[in-house]
Amino acid sequence: MLARRWFSLSKTNPILVRMLTSTTNSSKPLPNMHEGHLPIHVNNVRNKLRSIVGASTNWRDHVQAMDERKALHTLLAKNQADLPPRKMRDSYIEVILPLGSQPEIREKYLNVNNTVRFGRILEDLDSLGVLICYTHTKHEAVQKSPLSIVTALVDKIGLWKTVIHPDCDIKFTGNVTWVGRTSMEVKMHVLQLHNDVYCPLVDATFVMVARDPENKRPAFVNPLIPEGPEDEKIFNEGELNKMRRTDFNKASLLKMAPTAEERTIIHNMFLNTLDAKTVSFRSRVLPPNSVWMEDAKLKGLEICHPQERNIFNRIFGGFLMRKAYELGWATACSYGSSRPYVIAVDDIMFQRPVEIGSLLFFSSQVCYTEENFIQVRVHSEVYNSDTRQHHTTNVFHFTFMSENQIPQIVPKTYGESMLYLDGKRHFNSAMKETRAS
Repeated sequence: MLARRWFSLSKTNPILVRMLTSTTNSSKPLPNMHEGHLPIHVNNVRNKLRSIVGASTNWRDHVQAMDERKALHTLLAKNQADLPPRKMRDSYIEVILPLGSQPEIREKYLNVNNTVRFGRILEDLDSLGVLICYTHTKHEAVQKSPLSIVTALVDKIGLWKTVIHPDCDIKFTGNVTWVGRTSMEVKMHVLQLHNDVYCPLVDATFVMVARDPENKRPAFVNPLIPEGPEDEKIFNEGELNKMRRTDFNKASLLKMAPTAEERTIIHNMFLNTLDAKTVSFRSRVLPPNSVWMEDAKLKGLEICHPQERNIFNRIFGGFLMRKAYELGWATACSYGSSRPYVIAVDDIMFQRPVEIGSLLFFSSQVCYTEENFIQVRVHSEVYNSDTRQHHTTNVFHFTFMSENQIPQIVPKTYGESMLYLDGKRHFNSAMKETRAS
């Protein structure tokens, strides 16, 4: 059973390595956390983002604020070569979540098991990733950034520990590690203070894209120049990640047939559900200690209020991740009849923005199981009441570990069999990352 992930520091960002070798005395006051000083207080991240893009803090003023951003088109670079190159350390940021030293902010992050809500951590990671990218692309002579930087996908999130304590300070760190023409890869790390030392909790890799002031067309970003062999290695990993995502997308079961090995798995599962007494393909019997896939799902609905908007007046991506995670957790909890622990988040693609006022539907499905692991897929879509059409916005993949042994999930239809194989692929990918670490 996987209890926790322990990583070699040689595989992490060298900036993080230097930080982890230092200690912090929890009896001393925290550093100055006002704007412009490191580390930044977590509550100031969203404020800094609003300041960078000139976003309004009042919903009723958002139209005027967006009209003002249209004038920033003239500040966009015509070519990436016109932008000054940046180094990895230029975008490095630290953010403090002082759960231990400022207990008054603890309740927002607390769950009923007296541990930290992982969904809240996802929200903070999403905001931090955007701020890191704005730091990479900042121009000192320009008051407001002409770029609209949004989350394109969450490549992977891995956890070192299954429990995050609610009474110890947390530190977020991160920087840009790879840059294309209009996209940036950001690696972030979450650490928690124990015995005067910040210990690793979470590793996350996000991909952000830059667009014009109206968030309609791609925009160029500053190129990244690695410094030294460690930076070169990290940058090359970003290139490999891009190719891996491309290959994974090409092999999607929505585009290609299952492999011979996968077809054999599905056929054997089908044969295992046939009723030997009838000798008929129509008679299906659920094997012992199993659950039909159609009986392992939950659904939810969110009305998208202005309170959950981002700086560009769409629904905040971190909010979408939190709601999807919490529904996925509830699905794993009800399926395993015990408390589940998330161990990996994989391949979250933001396919389209969610507008304020939308009806947002979530559908959570257990799609693969192995031993005490539960792979959950959460699909989100918006409903347009004018056209009566549904459009997919996101697909989320979560890997949970249950405290107890769990029943095997069994597909009944061909479509469910494809969900099973897709879940198996994501589970294997998550476990491969864990074991390689």
